[in-house]
Amino acid sequence: MNFLQRFYFLRAGAAFVWVALVVLLSRLQLPALVMGALLVLYPAWDAVANVLDARRMGGLRANREQRLNAQVSVATAAILAVALAVRGNAGGVLVFGIWALLSGLFQLLVGVRRRKLGGQVFMMISGGQSVLAGVFMIVQAFGKAPTLAQLAPYAAFGGFYFLLAALRLAFRRRPDAAAADRSS
Repeated sequence: MNFLQRFYFLRAGAAFVWVALVVLLSRLQLPALVMGALLVLYPAWDAVANVLDARRMGGLRANREQRLNAQVSVATAAILAVALAVRGNAGGVLVFGIWALLSGLFQLLVGVRRRKLGGQVFMMISGGQSVLAGVFMIVQAFGKAPTLAQLAPYAAFGGFYFLLAALRLAFRRRPDAAAADRSS
């Protein structure tokens, strides 16, 4: 199993664990501080994941989109904490929506740049969907802002696309394997 495949499985697992925590903890009706911490955790993890990925793929200097995505995600985590404290759920959803839009754009660009590595069509679809979801969240923030549990499907879809990308890499035919099949 190559790094990218393991990494995509890790990203899928992290997204699914986050969704499970959000759903479970939202049913317990915990204080807004706990739920806000979960919301802040999501872009913070994304920043770490982008740094880990970029380091294995030539470093942050060689991967401008991932460097920018990590920087935007770190800034988002900090701004989210402030937005939640000052404007509550609506402020948090607005900031999260802006982040979803930007990180989706960066993910789309990384997928396009890496398309020769395989499994990237799912990353491109996920990036595009994140952009659209971000726009939707931004609009919602000015109306009746969704709860954190209502944002969980965003992360679930992200995890699903990472899982599909990992599986695509696991089951793709290697050029050397295809040549061996033809010669037998």
